[in-house]
Amino acid sequence: MGFTVDDAVRIAREAHAGQTDKSGRPYIGHPLRVMARLDGEYERMTAVLHDVVEDTAVTLDDLAAAGCPPEVIAAVDAVSKRAGEVAEDYLARVAADPIALAVKRADIADNSSPERLSRLDEATRDRLRAKYSRALSLLDGYASS
Repeated sequence: MGFTVDDAVRIAREAHAGQTDKSGRPYIGHPLRVMARLDGEYERMTAVLHDVVEDTAVTLDDLAAAGCPPEVIAAVDAVSKRAGEVAEDYLARVAADPIALAVKRADIADNSSPERLSRLDEATRDRLRAKYSRALSLLDGYASS
């Protein structure tokens, strides 16, 4: 049997071990919630892995060596921000990959959920609401062109 969603979850759990989110909760909760919003196998794999390249020591080569499907590696690459990259370039790359686009929409939905935002101070909530609203607007524009 090839690489499974369970394999992706295991990699994400190991990679994010010890990390916490902005409110001090274990970080792995975020990629697991993003994954739960999606149905397709490759989308679910990408969702749980969406922050490992950006926020941990795991590389795209590590994912390939673990047997991760090329479509998932490409989507993880698309959804991983690069140093110094402007939002427009990042979101255009995300929108060009259907798996990455679905994952980014689910990521934004989780990040902007009322339950999650309620744990943050008002200034941070306002900043994030504006950031995510702009990101969705840009994604919609890129995805429809």
